Amino acid sequence: MPITNQQVAGHAFLRQMYNDSYFPDRVAARGRAILLRLCERIEAEQPSESGTLYTLTQAATEEFNLLDKDFMAAGSAIETVAREWICGEFCFVALAYGFTDVDPEELTSGRDW
Repeated sequence: MPITNQQVAGHAFLRQMYNDSYFPDRVAARGRAILLRLCERIEAEQPSESGTLYTLTQAATEEFNLLDKDFMAAGSAIETVAREWICGEFCFVALAYGFTDVDPEELTSGRDW
């Protein structure tokens, strides 16, 4: 399903990871795909309240929890800076879809990275 939100469609997700050799592009690409799938789900399900959005972001967070193992296997990790980048992307997605009153910590509260 193609992304219809133009702000999201034109966004370079995880750009900082691609610009940092510590993070392998092939693993960063999987993170980008997680974020795009989140956007697709938001567009398909059209949540109208924060609680429903949090359910969707928690599913994406779980995917990032698994992805951290791939980063580690590649000699990298979702560490402090990467965590901030990823959480920033979740905030961008929420704002792009009109959720201006969400708790940034709640968007990825299930993270173990």
